[in-house]
Amino acid sequence: MARRMILLLTVAGGLTLGGCVAGMVVGAAGTAVQAARGQPESNAQLQPNAKAACSAYAARYGPVHVIDVEQRSVDKIIVWGTVDDDKQRRSFECGFKNAITYFKLRDIRANR
Repeated sequence: MARRMILLLTVAGGLTLGGCVAGMVVGAAGTAVQAARGQPESNAQLQPNAKAACSAYAARYGPVHVIDVEQRSVDKIIVWGTVDDDKQRRSFECGFKNAITYFKLRDIRANR
């Protein structure tokens, strides 16, 4: 009976350590992938370019008013603003890295 208990504890301990080792291997693999990818460089100096590019893109919908330019991450700039063509006022969100990555246009509901 004691032998069975020792054997059971040995197997259970081995499985627990095996899971720990597997977790360490996965963590090391993730670190290796990140190292191979490299660290993104900051594009904060591109904020004026982001504002100009996003404003030019938004201008096709009417006169542009930029509300904010934010460095969202080390390599991602977000520009928010509005466009108003005298018929409809809309807001926009524009993502920028080295160029525009996305542009979202949304209607602004009138207050009642």
